[in-house]
Amino acid sequence: MAQIDVHKLTDHARFGGFHGLVLFWCALIIIFDGYDLAVAGIALPSIMKEMGVSPTNAGFMVSSALFGMMFGAIFLGTIADKIGRRWAIAICMLLFSVFTAAAGFTSDPVSFSITRFLAGLGIGGVMPNVVAQMTEYSPRKMRSTLVTLMFSGYSVGGMLAALLGKGLIESYGWQSVFVAAGLPVLLIPLILKSLPESMAFLIKHGRAEEVKRILPRIEPSYVPAAGDEFMLPHAHHAHGAPIGKLFQDGRGFSTTMFWVAFFMCLFMVYALSSWLAKLMAGAGYSLGSALTFVLVLNFGAMIGAIGGGWLADRFHIKYVLVGFYALAAVSITLLGYKVPTEVLYVLVGLAGASTIGTQILTYAYVGQYYPMAVRSTGIGWASGVGRSGAILAPIVIGTLVGMSLPLQHNFMAIAIPAVIATLAVSMINHGRSASAHH
Repeated sequence: MAQIDVHKLTDHARFGGFHGLVLFWCALIIIFDGYDLAVAGIALPSIMKEMGVSPTNAGFMVSSALFGMMFGAIFLGTIADKIGRRWAIAICMLLFSVFTAAAGFTSDPVSFSITRFLAGLGIGGVMPNVVAQMTEYSPRKMRSTLVTLMFSGYSVGGMLAALLGKGLIESYGWQSVFVAAGLPVLLIPLILKSLPESMAFLIKHGRAEEVKRILPRIEPSYVPAAGDEFMLPHAHHAHGAPIGKLFQDGRGFSTTMFWVAFFMCLFMVYALSSWLAKLMAGAGYSLGSALTFVLVLNFGAMIGAIGGGWLADRFHIKYVLVGFYALAAVSITLLGYKVPTEVLYVLVGLAGASTIGTQILTYAYVGQYYPMAVRSTGIGWASGVGRSGAILAPIVIGTLVGMSLPLQHNFMAIAIPAVIATLAVSMINHGRSASAHH
């Protein structure tokens, strides 16, 4: 009778077809997710014109999805520990596809905001689950790379929304980009069939036979035997309330620092995605269309996320993050000064890499920091608290824009959170991390 440590087996496995399959599905789900989130910003000018809403109200309409994401991240992010990760992911996909499509059939700000809020629940809830899924099934030496690679699907989704949006809105009106978001519903049965369930969940619920079917696909050298018992390292057993668990074992201070970093990072991400084009136009730059901007920002984000993941697997992820946040502070501050257009593009790319890209890397770090049993909860709460930064950003920066301050001041206001995040991450106690113990 053998005792099999499923963690050890996954940690040391070589990347194979099974890992590729998990990566493919997780990345695809994130692409849909990214599209659904970006689509409102891209259609906003047309929506404002058609519904006759003021900029302030439009800001609140955009924020309604972010509110939904905050609740989704906290509640649907932790539901997986109860119903299993596959079903949690399927429910979230159903929510965000159906309600984003439904927003395309609304004709007033209130019903638009309600459908966006409900879509937001799914957009926010799917994230912690997909991160936890990818983290659990990745070989240890390439874990950060795989998680960040999967997450760059977010930027792909944003770019897709920008490119599709241009063609669809001109030909069929703003509704079409929302209705198109309903298509992923068709993939749900396929995802339920081919995505593996979380092994921690299976072991906890005594479903050993299913674990026996999964393990040989991860590590072909493992041959299941009749008496095999599967175990999780002691650190991965949850005791008591999952949220309380985030503050146990000396992790309380670091948990708080993660929350601060998430808040600051999401503030920057949404401040830039909502106001960058507007601020630049006000500064007299003709950057062609705002679309090029969205593309440069997201392209930078993709390079930043993948490059950051690669660095994090080679150096210490904590110090890579500190460097990235410091870069954000510098590049965003410089956006406020007159520079040649080529330099401006580089700065926007760097800002994308060090905000959206860093956000993805921060997710990867949280995923590795907590034990498996509370991983979804840890990621869910961090991103839920961070969402309040996302909700505040469009409103705060909008207020500043209304005050007609010099351009530098607006960008400094977006850069200050980067300085705070740099300090917060540098104070995280890595010695308490689950990944420091095995």
